[in-house]
Amino acid sequence: MPAATEDATETLAEDLSAADGSAPTKVRARRASRRRAGSIEPLTEATTKEPGTRSRQRVAVVIPAKDESRRIAATVRAARAIPRVDLVLVVDDGSEDSTQHVARDAGAVVVRHSHNRGKAAAMETGAAVVAMRDTPDRPPRLLLFIDGDLGESAVNTAPLVPPVLEGSADFSIALLPPQVGAGGRGIVVGAARRAIAAMTGWTPTQPLSGMRCLTREAFEAATPLARGWGVETGMTIDLLRQGFTAVEVPCELRHRPSGTDLRGQLHRAAQYRDVQLAVNARKVRRAAGAIRSTLSPGASPPITHR
Repeated sequence: MPAATEDATETLAEDLSAADGSAPTKVRARRASRRRAGSIEPLTEATTKEPGTRSRQRVAVVIPAKDESRRIAATVRAARAIPRVDLVLVVDDGSEDSTQHVARDAGAVVVRHSHNRGKAAAMETGAAVVAMRDTPDRPPRLLLFIDGDLGESAVNTAPLVPPVLEGSADFSIALLPPQVGAGGRGIVVGAARRAIAAMTGWTPTQPLSGMRCLTREAFEAATPLARGWGVETGMTIDLLRQGFTAVEVPCELRHRPSGTDLRGQLHRAAQYRDVQLAVNARKVRRAAGAIRSTLSPGASPPITHR
């Protein structure tokens, strides 16, 4: 895929932003069919794939990045080597370094926020730009979100694609091996894991993993995304409660750990805050839905799990 400079797309993106190898672990769920309002159908290839769709399915890699000039080139080059990827899009979220130029030189399409708006906004901008590049004669691209600091290991996110491509899951989540130099005691991970389990019935292994592949339908159902570091927790809760299917897939990935110094501690404190905000917002939403159901006794709750 040749390098590209997307001036028109970049302008529109500014406007959008301003407005071990073990088998995958799968949560079994059902989702409401978008073909018949209110109906419930099992997730099968017959209900989600048209004949010949799989052979024409493309994948877009979306990389939210801020001040990643040292590692973004290797990440982009590795992402371009993933099968079925025909578009690597870097969303420069207000970097103060040369991230956008390095990424473009490495072969990525680059759009830029004029100031830092956070990961969720970068993901939404990236998905919107991908949608503008989709064509009516082919199915919408699958969206593969990865971090900008993965470097050469980014190619190892490839196993996230097949479960979504084949229709056995609506979104896949990377399980990373232990990271050298990682800090923390698992407090944030534990809080996110317990919240997801309580609200969906599924206990993920790595609830904060940001490397994910989704169908366009699943991504749209998860928007608006939770802000800050709560984006992954909020997305998982929202999609599972709507009946979408998730799978965790081991991936040999390496990224920059947060460490145990003051900066790392502040990072984890911000993570904890944002996860709690995302969870609490969804608890309030669920309570409001329960009240509405009580006031409308004829309504039936959605079936989300077998």
